[in-house]
Amino acid sequence: MDNTSGVGVLDKAATVLGALEAGPATLAQLVSSTHLARPTAHRLAVALEHHRLVARDMQGRFILGPRLAELASAAGEDRLLAAAGPVLTALRDHTNESAQLFRRQGDQRICVAAAERPMGLRDSIPVGATLSMLAGSAAQVLLAWEEPDRLHRGLHGANFTATVLSAVRRRGWAQSVAEREPGVASISAPVRGPSGRVLAAVSVSGPIERMGRQPGRLHAAAVVAAANRLTEVLKRTEEG
Repeated sequence: MDNTSGVGVLDKAATVLGALEAGPATLAQLVSSTHLARPTAHRLAVALEHHRLVARDMQGRFILGPRLAELASAAGEDRLLAAAGPVLTALRDHTNESAQLFRRQGDQRICVAAAERPMGLRDSIPVGATLSMLAGSAAQVLLAWEEPDRLHRGLHGANFTATVLSAVRRRGWAQSVAEREPGVASISAPVRGPSGRVLAAVSVSGPIERMGRQPGRLHAAAVVAAANRLTEVLKRTEEG
């Protein structure tokens, strides 16, 4: 198959990125693997570094840059949102409670998808709503698997403790009762990307009168199953 697009500089840049897919490379190794002239390989690698598509390791060798991971993550987010609708709808129908998908953004979490209850108390969370990372079962899930230093920073001022997050990791889901809002209970479980990193939290929420003081007993299995379905979607897309 012809690998040239007719846009020479882009073809050469793609060749450089392709060479770095095999691992770190010095300029000499880059010249050898791409068959580009040394000044051309250097100019392209430095230009790609400017755009964060290429970076340097501790030895000064060229490596693939962080921008590629950010773009891949954004593509994964689109796939996640596309798959979330039917999964959340099925979860709502099974539990008869509002279902949401949350993603972390800095010190907050955002509802990026939701399936509302068609009737009854509308204590649900609209798409686009920004909530605190200091309270609620989704906040617990989005924080529980973070690196230790980030996790401990996230606990400052939180309505839950490190012990609570340890229990969340052990059982694979979180519950909260009147933690974020009086009278509301929720259960959440993690959605993971292909690398295993927690990308989002699937939740159901409703009034304590229906959900009880131990909402996990009622709905944890369904919430975990929904989160696992979305994890599988992301894994399949990556493999495909």
